[in-house]
Amino acid sequence: MPMLKYYLSLLLVSSLFLMGCKTTQPASPDSTTNVTNPKPEFAFDFAESEQLMPLLDQAKEERKLVFVDFYTDWCLPCRLMEKDVFMDKDLGNFFNENFINYKVDAEKGNGVNLAQIFNIKAYPTLLFLNEKGQVLERKEGAAYHTELKAMAESAMAKR
Repeated sequence: MPMLKYYLSLLLVSSLFLMGCKTTQPASPDSTTNVTNPKPEFAFDFAESEQLMPLLDQAKEERKLVFVDFYTDWCLPCRLMEKDVFMDKDLGNFFNENFINYKVDAEKGNGVNLAQIFNIKAYPTLLFLNEKGQVLERKEGAAYHTELKAMAESAMAKR
């Protein structure tokens, strides 16, 4: 019986993790976030911009799509993607070659407005946009290497 409770607890925790962060506010201040840490060096070249429109223009000019990662500082699946997926050099090369990559903190700056425009309710939410800003692929929750690349290829096929 104790083993059954263990497995049920493990199943519950795993399913909550895979669903992503479904709230818009942290339960408590996150003591693990250190604002003095510099931004990590991702393999993905994430564009620095407060506005989406210049990136859509760039995508049109370069004949690319736009990959958008909506995240928050307190979201554990977001952090895991940063440490695991966005550091992968092979996947980063693929995305850098085919997409304008854009990370948006949904709780800061213009990210709040963009999150409203795209009806972001969970973190991370991953979007693949054409040069007009239309959503070609969308996923709420974390996507790891194989799934993220499959989504990217699907978006490219819909172009």
